[in-house]
Amino acid sequence: MDAIVNDHLIRDEATLEALYGTPSAGAIAKEVDHVHPHYASMIAASPFMVLATSGPGGLDASPRGDGPGFVVVEDPRTLLIPDRRGNNRADSLRNIIHDPRVALLFLIPGCGETLRVNGRASICTTPDLLARFEFRGTLPRSVIVVRVERVYFQCPKAIVRSDLWNPAKHIERKSLPSTGTILADVTAGRVGGEQYDREYPERLRTTLY
Repeated sequence: MDAIVNDHLIRDEATLEALYGTPSAGAIAKEVDHVHPHYASMIAASPFMVLATSGPGGLDASPRGDGPGFVVVEDPRTLLIPDRRGNNRADSLRNIIHDPRVALLFLIPGCGETLRVNGRASICTTPDLLARFEFRGTLPRSVIVVRVERVYFQCPKAIVRSDLWNPAKHIERKSLPSTGTILADVTAGRVGGEQYDREYPERLRTTLY
């Protein structure tokens, strides 16, 4: 396989451009350096976003989700992202400390277009800012402040090809290995198992926020 791949690698931009051609005028014109009101409406409608970061340990892409508009457009050049409870690995936050560059991908259920934002992030724990994101008596531990540099929407081809929002294509969770099974198998039984699966729904409920 390596020989097949190595014989056909693209190693320079000139070869790449010869293969793919140049982007359309629209593909370039849709990119701006701020959150345009139309882009703000997409962010307000999105309950799910992927946060991409880079650091000494490598790359990370972290799913982030909450009610629509959980990412706040503070002004045309600033986004606020509450850091809700997770597994405490804090991979994204560790990366931001070393390299503030971030990329965000917003998805909107039922909408083919996605929204991409590039910028630079910082981690803030100002009490007044945390208080703005209080939910059910719980505050986020921090708020990620993104200084926006590039914003543009992505055409719906990927969503259309994947048929992502079609309920008829949704799979049964039981058709895949459970989280307890995965943990048990990858750790040779040290973690996970049936008890993990039994306790997981309650653990998820009590640690959601």
